Amino acid sequence: MAEIPLYFVDLQDDLDDYGFEDYGTDCDNMRVTAFLDIPGQDNLPPLTRLEKCAFSENTFNQQIIARGLLDIFQDFSNNEEDFLTVMEIVVRLSEDAEPTVRTELMEQIPPIAIFLQENRSNFPVVLSEYLIPIVVRYLTDPNNQVRKSSQEVLLILLEQDLIFQHDIENKVCPILLQPSAPDSDDEYKAEAVSIICKMASMLSKSTVEHLLLPRFCELCGDGKLFQVRKVCAANFGDICHAVGQEATEKFLIPKFLELCSDAVWGMRKACAECFTAVSHSSSPGVRRTQLSPLFIRLVSDPCRWVRQAAFQSLGPFISTFANPSRAGLYLREDGALSIWPLTQDLDSGFASGSPAPSSGGNTSPASSYPGSDSWACPRSTEDVFNHFLYWRTPLPDISKDLELLLSEAGPQEDDCSRPGVVHNSCVARSEIQKVLDSLQEHLMNDPDVQAQVQVLSAALRAAQLDSVNEPKSKPTAGLNEVSISHPSSASDNQITLAASSSQNELFVARILQSPDPSEPRNGTSDHLETDQRQDPTPLEENKSKLQDVIPQPLLDHYVSMTDPARAQTVDADIATHCAYSLPGVALTLGRHHWHCLKDTYETLASDVQWKVRRTLAFSIHELAVILGDQLTAADLVPIFNGFLKDLDEVRIGVLKHLYDFLKLLHEDKRRDYLYQLQEFVVTDNSRNWRFRYELAERLILILELYSPNDVYDYLMHIALKLCADQVSEVRWISFKLVVAILQKFHSNSESALGLNFISELIVRFRHCSKWVGRQAFAFICQAVVSKECVPVDQFVEHLLPSLLSLVSDPVPNVRVLLAKALRQMLLEKAYFRNAGNPHLEVIEETILALQSDRDQDVSFFAALEPKRRNIIDTAVLEKQN
Repeated sequence: MAEIPLYFVDLQDDLDDYGFEDYGTDCDNMRVTAFLDIPGQDNLPPLTRLEKCAFSENTFNQQIIARGLLDIFQDFSNNEEDFLTVMEIVVRLSEDAEPTVRTELMEQIPPIAIFLQENRSNFPVVLSEYLIPIVVRYLTDPNNQVRKSSQEVLLILLEQDLIFQHDIENKVCPILLQPSAPDSDDEYKAEAVSIICKMASMLSKSTVEHLLLPRFCELCGDGKLFQVRKVCAANFGDICHAVGQEATEKFLIPKFLELCSDAVWGMRKACAECFTAVSHSSSPGVRRTQLSPLFIRLVSDPCRWVRQAAFQSLGPFISTFANPSRAGLYLREDGALSIWPLTQDLDSGFASGSPAPSSGGNTSPASSYPGSDSWACPRSTEDVFNHFLYWRTPLPDISKDLELLLSEAGPQEDDCSRPGVVHNSCVARSEIQKVLDSLQEHLMNDPDVQAQVQVLSAALRAAQLDSVNEPKSKPTAGLNEVSISHPSSASDNQITLAASSSQNELFVARILQSPDPSEPRNGTSDHLETDQRQDPTPLEENKSKLQDVIPQPLLDHYVSMTDPARAQTVDADIATHCAYSLPGVALTLGRHHWHCLKDTYETLASDVQWKVRRTLAFSIHELAVILGDQLTAADLVPIFNGFLKDLDEVRIGVLKHLYDFLKLLHEDKRRDYLYQLQEFVVTDNSRNWRFRYELAERLILILELYSPNDVYDYLMHIALKLCADQVSEVRWISFKLVVAILQKFHSNSESALGLNFISELIVRFRHCSKWVGRQAFAFICQAVVSKECVPVDQFVEHLLPSLLSLVSDPVPNVRVLLAKALRQMLLEKAYFRNAGNPHLEVIEETILALQSDRDQDVSFFAALEPKRRNIIDTAVLEKQN
């Protein structure tokens, strides 16, 4: 009965009740006949008995047959006629009225399909003619469990690439479109849209776009059942990724705008959660002009749960604006940040307001947000900018009009000297409207022009409100929400542009006084510089928040996530989300705009919640790569030093990436941390041994950053202290650290330091009063020989005598490790196998003594031949001890 599957053995008692007899081990019949032997029908062939059992009136027999289909196929697949008979039986069995039989049958389809693929030359025909129709028919089965099983099987077959394109287009997709029709049953419709969304990532782009996308767009507007719209919203990003940028912007973005304005808050919440994925599949222009205002609406949504989801997605959404050519960094395939190969000065790229060349919507700023291929494959330097590829219709020269506009503004009041009232006194509303009119024809071609139009429109609206209410009132600080009509939207929906009034006014001044809005806006005009001399503080504060990489309202909302009021009205963990996404936002803005995030980062670094500081500690090395050595030394090192003295939960984040951070510092700055590394040995809780384990692991990497003298003076003492730890796991990793230190001395030809360290090891471990210390000495010697950390002559002279003296150690565990070191390591080296070696005789005498040891384990390892042994890991042996 060894070949009978487990489920037959488990059900043998039940089979006996139904008249099935047990077979002995000497049975020559096929294993399938073991449960098909029906009394009184022994003269029937196996297939006939199989058919009678499969279509008997006993449902239990049919379930057994369904469960054993894989074994049946294996037994009858060699004969073509028998195989076809089995397939016909399966088709008839799939029409059984009992749902449990159909469910059991469906669960066996994937293993059967894999078996047929591996063993049948005509597999595509068999799967297409027999199995796929069963799976497709069950997608609309009346029984819920059968439908769920068929959906799971369909996804498995698609994932394993077992269904051919012809069957997908002609058999699978048509049957899915039937229950998703507008007049179909609500339950079926929700299931159909769910399976369509799950299938999208497994099908070809053309199949999804031509067969499934129209129905998906139709279901997004289903006004009858909100569950259908919610499924569409939750999977919207996957559909966008499946069809690509062109179809996303043409068909899906309009539907996404509708879902983001849905009356059901759960729909808007689902849209906020998938907003980043939709942005990845959109062009920079659509991302800036359509998705950004839409996202600002979600951040300001009346429902707290929608705002919470939006703020959680804010950082990732900002990261989709990242452009490697502007940030100067890109993400390699291995997840590491690297310098972007530019031939032109980065400063000009950061200051320019014109769109930088983009690789499309699919970009990823940091390892927090793994992204697209555009980061992994940097373009050649000649593709970074090309006047032929990145041309646009020249904007009209409005410099003369602006000069006239400013001259006709008339005498200025005292308050006009401040940028805070530019829109109220310095510029007439009608003149702002003229500038807006001149930019309208270029609105669809340039995202930067669209951003200018948004700011000017907001200023115009504010000026109109001020003229009606309080003409002489001064604008208040904070966020003002101005409702304007989106000029590029297909609908008449209003968007809410949340931005600081002072920043809007400063933008207006810069736009109106620029000779050409299309030219780079690298600084303020003479008028603003005069204002700065009169009142420098407000302008400096505003200037510190200005940037042209992302829409300013997005950055304003992001930096507001550190406001305690946000935690009370949105989410208690909002600061944690802000800290988590900060490296991605910093990479998007680039190091030239670090001033926009510096205050936010310092606020997060001093947050009262340790998990916020812990999040920053885990990513500070990434931020150091983004900022470069100068900004790192000025702004990150003080925060890094604070994390070193923080709670263990925070310090572990620094410790895990200690090597990554230290290697970015200059050598003189790096040496300042030599003494501070000793503080890591002390933990808040002595039971936190994993912290000390992590320290030993990091020190193995850090050794390369320091000179041999620094290692001897500082790191060697830390290693010796860790070797005496109470936890064995810490000790064993520390022994490897000791070996790495010896290797450091040897590779740098510092033999004197190496000999001094060897003497220290002999004193501390060979002559240790505790047996674990002496066992550690044997392990260290074994590792030294294995890694060839020191020259052989030095090992023989300084370590071998002390190692061989352990043969008389009273503790068997020490002698076991000695036997393994001699038999498994020393005798494997050619130096010790040489018959003329003067030390070979001493080693063999020691091995003979160990072979006659009174302890069985010692004698076993001493007698074990190197070529026949099965090496037991030393760490496992230590655990057993």
